[in-house]
Amino acid sequence: MKKFNWLLMLCILACFTVKAQDDSMKKLREEAAGKIKNAEKDTTGRLWKTGGTFGLTFNQGSLTNWAAGGDKLSLSMLATVNAHANFNKGKHNWDNNVDLAYGYVNTTSLGTRKSDDRIDITSKYGYEIAKNWYASALFNLRTQFTEGYLYPTDSTREFVSKFFSPAYIILSPGVDFKPNDEFSLFMSPFTGRWVVVMDDTLSAKGAYGVDTGKHVKSEFGAYVSATWNKEILKNVVYKTKLELFSNYKHNPGNIDIFWTNIIALKVNKWLSANISMDMIYDDDVRVFENKETGALGPRLQVKQTIGVGLTATF
Repeated sequence: MKKFNWLLMLCILACFTVKAQDDSMKKLREEAAGKIKNAEKDTTGRLWKTGGTFGLTFNQGSLTNWAAGGDKLSLSMLATVNAHANFNKGKHNWDNNVDLAYGYVNTTSLGTRKSDDRIDITSKYGYEIAKNWYASALFNLRTQFTEGYLYPTDSTREFVSKFFSPAYIILSPGVDFKPNDEFSLFMSPFTGRWVVVMDDTLSAKGAYGVDTGKHVKSEFGAYVSATWNKEILKNVVYKTKLELFSNYKHNPGNIDIFWTNIIALKVNKWLSANISMDMIYDDDVRVFENKETGALGPRLQVKQTIGVGLTATF
């Protein structure tokens, strides 16, 4: 009988011990879950999201005793930087983007020539007035780093551009339609644009539409900017930016077009391939000769590049 009482007490004690352990483990799990939820809330609640990519492409080719002919040596390099800093809190949205590119090509027969040169800075603030619609204000600056030339022949060149010659500055209030983080359509019927040509030589020629001897031309018109950034296939991203501007003060039917397209193929963490095409039509850039009439006038400008190289994401 005594043995039975001892066994009963031991069983009761064991039950209390197991129950206490279960309660302790449950409490620990609840505390851990609370900490995880708090950590997730802190991470996803960031007001600023920053990041970007850096790309460096280098190509080299050489020929020795090559019957088909060609340049003995060719070298090319292209560096690109795309960085962003975006703020989001409640109804407030502020997007900032910097797009930089610079490239050179060197060949035995033609020497050194610039293949790419771009500075493009955009800042856009919006306040949400309806679902996916924002009352916005946009600032954009587009220019280049160094001097640029046209090459009428292989042995001659013509100076046509440099830093802030030209530069295009846009200030625009409008509305922005953003259904998601991939697409944005900004529209404004009242936009101020300034064309800046700081170089005296180019200014004296009235380059890029400025009055002869002047350094700044002001324009007023309608402006539309559409951007789309989408992973269309696995490890394949398509980025495009289309800008349209109509100058109310002069030939409003001649719409200026700036369109940038990039397809980025990610090979691995560090290597990628890029295909880009830029198209520009500016009615004030009348430096292209019509071979049939000999007259100078505007033309659709097209720039296309293909490269494989190093890519770093930060």
